[in-house]
Amino acid sequence: MSKPIVAIVGRPNVGKSTLFNTLAGDKISIVKDTPGVTRDRIYAEVDWLNYQFTLIDTGGIEPDTSDLILSHMRQQAEIAIATADVIMFVVDVRQGLVDSDFQVANMLRKSHKPVVLVVNKVDNFDKFMPDVYEFYNLGIGEPFPVSGASKLGLGDMLDEVAKHFDLEKMKEEEEDERPRVAIVGKPNVGKSSLINKLLGEERVIVSNIAGTTRDAVDTEVKYGDKEYVFIDTAGLRRKNKIKEELERYSIIRTVTAVERADVVMVVIDAEEGVTEQDAKIAGIAHERGKGIIVVVNKWDAIEKDDKTIYKYSQEIRDVLSFMPYAEIMFISAKTGQRVFKMFDSIETVIQNNQLRIQTGVLNEIMMEATAMHQPPSDKGKRLKLYYITQVAVKPPTFVIFVNSKELMHYSYTRYIENKIREAFGFAGTSLKFIIRERKGDE
Repeated sequence: MSKPIVAIVGRPNVGKSTLFNTLAGDKISIVKDTPGVTRDRIYAEVDWLNYQFTLIDTGGIEPDTSDLILSHMRQQAEIAIATADVIMFVVDVRQGLVDSDFQVANMLRKSHKPVVLVVNKVDNFDKFMPDVYEFYNLGIGEPFPVSGASKLGLGDMLDEVAKHFDLEKMKEEEEDERPRVAIVGKPNVGKSSLINKLLGEERVIVSNIAGTTRDAVDTEVKYGDKEYVFIDTAGLRRKNKIKEELERYSIIRTVTAVERADVVMVVIDAEEGVTEQDAKIAGIAHERGKGIIVVVNKWDAIEKDDKTIYKYSQEIRDVLSFMPYAEIMFISAKTGQRVFKMFDSIETVIQNNQLRIQTGVLNEIMMEATAMHQPPSDKGKRLKLYYITQVAVKPPTFVIFVNSKELMHYSYTRYIENKIREAFGFAGTSLKFIIRERKGDE
């Protein structure tokens, strides 16, 4: 099921980031096995009881301001509000109710989104409750007293947030079996031209899906006898010094589009080459275990010899070294070169992302692998691999039972992964491994 999006908004200095970090826990630390991908501390996956949702932190909203940075932050908060399913409106019990809070409340009312009013910095309920009641004056519902720093009151607040999740809509989206393909990338790499090319061909039947609430455009595309939903995003921009703090919010669009997709097409400009920004965008899809195709656009503009594709592919593999499984395609949206071959790649990646392998076959591969390359040992204790089984798809997820988790070094897991890939390919999809410890006689 696609995850709901929850945005934290409010004016500056009410403790939004502290609350965000408390709810996100250690999930926002950088993933060690993803070099080259620095994760912005702006979104995180949160689990609450049976719910999973994506939490977005925003800059403080100053409703009336001529300050360039604050007006940018307001724009970015508006993106988050437009994208979110539920909004957590954070106010500060110690500063009390101020005029800016009323202005933010008015802005949120116009969004017609469910709003949960969160009164932060309440680290003593007896002392601050009379001040909490003052926030009823905002006319935006019941105030929930919490302390992000002291982790107080979070359960009631999260229960209220979860009440507003549209489970029917999420289920409908889940039951819609048409493959969803997100087209992501920096601005001006040709994402719109690519969509237009797909739509301009006579064999493609198109209709725009009305009423999508996300900050991305959904387009139905029929190719052959199959229907697809393409999710087009406004691209991530490259940072510069002035806008560094602000531009990170444009990542929200990419995160939400990727969240809903089966396959993510990361579009790169052939003339510019693969960049760190491309790695960041690809990393969002990689972390979420999506099928990935790297699409090099404007290939018609490159002077080529017999080694050009090889050199270019190698450069992409170097920059995106954390995802060696990604499919790479060279196209031109302008001329239509190889554009419709993308559908073959999309189908291949979808099948690989949903592939299940029998337990017996997996264990044969693992036994052969351990015979060829002995598991590591440390201080006289050798790693033993007992058993492997696949427990999920999207992405294919495997559990390996071992005698000691500590001895199962990352490099040996990667070795087992490579052996599974040698047998089954799994092009375009990441594989996830869970290591469980058990005693030999269990």
